[in-house]
Amino acid sequence: MSSRLRQIWALVAQRKMLVMLTLGFSSGLPFVLVDDAFRAWMGRVGLDLRTIGWLGLVTLPYSVKFLWSPVVDRFVPPFWGRRRGWMALMQVALVVVLMAIALLMSFYQGAPLAQRTGWLQGLAIALVVAAFLSATQDIVIDAYRTDVLLERETGMGVGVWVTGYRVALITAGVLGFNLADSWGWPWVYGMLALVLGTMLAATWWAPQESPVAAVPLSLDRAVTAPLQELWQRLGGRKLGLVVAFVVLYRLGDGMVGKMAVPFLQQLQFEDGEIGTIRQGLGLAATVVGTLAGGVALSQWGMNRSLWVFGWLQALSNLSYGALAIAGKNYAWFLVAINVENFCGGLGTAGFLGYLMSLCHPSYSATQYALLSSLFAVGRDVLGSPLAGELAVRSPGGWAGFFMLTTAMALPGLALLPWVTAAEKHQDMDMPD
Repeated sequence: MSSRLRQIWALVAQRKMLVMLTLGFSSGLPFVLVDDAFRAWMGRVGLDLRTIGWLGLVTLPYSVKFLWSPVVDRFVPPFWGRRRGWMALMQVALVVVLMAIALLMSFYQGAPLAQRTGWLQGLAIALVVAAFLSATQDIVIDAYRTDVLLERETGMGVGVWVTGYRVALITAGVLGFNLADSWGWPWVYGMLALVLGTMLAATWWAPQESPVAAVPLSLDRAVTAPLQELWQRLGGRKLGLVVAFVVLYRLGDGMVGKMAVPFLQQLQFEDGEIGTIRQGLGLAATVVGTLAGGVALSQWGMNRSLWVFGWLQALSNLSYGALAIAGKNYAWFLVAINVENFCGGLGTAGFLGYLMSLCHPSYSATQYALLSSLFAVGRDVLGSPLAGELAVRSPGGWAGFFMLTTAMALPGLALLPWVTAAEKHQDMDMPD
């Protein structure tokens, strides 16, 4: 084994990296249950594309999680510490709510048509609650990751964390989509809720986070200081460009993700086939892409990585367009899924590394939550409804839709020369 490979292996084998893997899994599992799996369930019970697109807004809490992130920074649970205590609380609550979602899905499917609207509304509310709890867990895990990873560990740490996240998607995809054919989605939700409950052990095992002395002395301070620090470090003009970049950089890729399952279902692929190929082989390609992206990020630096990854994730959407032209073709299905997922993994590694580089360690929970919420605005608030409308209205049908999503990546790429000049935080005295 070469010295470079030995160095990479030694880094990955650290307890810290193994914790990143398990925490990534804990983040990914609830997200796929309120996002991809929910859309698959809506498709199977016969909801139309517009309804599927608008109900994608149940993930809105991921877009606005910065609103309550100062609460997470300010208050410390009475057990397991500042970060791990919040993780444990959210994991327990998520298990309960996901079980409730499974019951509501069963009630909807068994109800007469005249009563289904009410059950669907209740289900949507439960999904919003699950998204809120999951987004809160993400706030804490993101802050924990930003706090404990050294600068030289960032690229690999992000890659390992995203790998755990994608393993959760594979678990919910391959296992969930295949079991849904025979068991039905309500039973799948109940089973995966129990799997999520086992993540409490990983949270307990995680190394202790930053000292409690770093907790802001007031809620007002927890709200204002993170924003003040970003403004002072970046300046108003550059901060505005960074905000636009975070919203736009992965917009096209996010739109593909919102409509991929309905697209594949309209091509007459079965849920089991979608689960095995898209959620299994495709997400395995994402894992490889993310790890490769983490290594490349460490070697190339932020600027070059974001350029290369951004172009590749944009052009990869055209592989779905080729599948739309080919129709139900398994060879093109494999090519499209693996190309798009591998390039998406590269983009994820570079983008998350960029977000972490913008955070000051004193305010990592709130700053990362704010930045990642801005990204979610592009994916959910803009991407989900826009994807549903474009899927219906695009000239050329699905092929035209995927060409438009490729063009959606260009504004974000155009901002790169300005935003990559944003330097990693410097220690500075902030007013109390």
